[in-house]
Amino acid sequence: MLCELKNTPRVVGVKQLRKALAEGRVTKVFLAEDADPALTESIAQQCAQSGVALETVPTMAELGAACSIAVGAAAAGLLRE
Repeated sequence: MLCELKNTPRVVGVKQLRKALAEGRVTKVFLAEDADPALTESIAQQCAQSGVALETVPTMAELGAACSIAVGAAAAGLLRE
């Protein structure tokens, strides 16, 4: 559910998400289906390796809006509290 992104500590963007995943701070990842696969495939692989839940969102614009930012987002993640 995208509403989770509004009420939970989060990280937005591919670079920040990769770092947070490597540090084990992410509980769930959201990837935009229309984002460049060159950016999102490695994140999906990281999720599979570390057992982090992965959910896809139809568009970058929709994911950006769910994160309360004015631009699209290719990736976002919920952080451990």
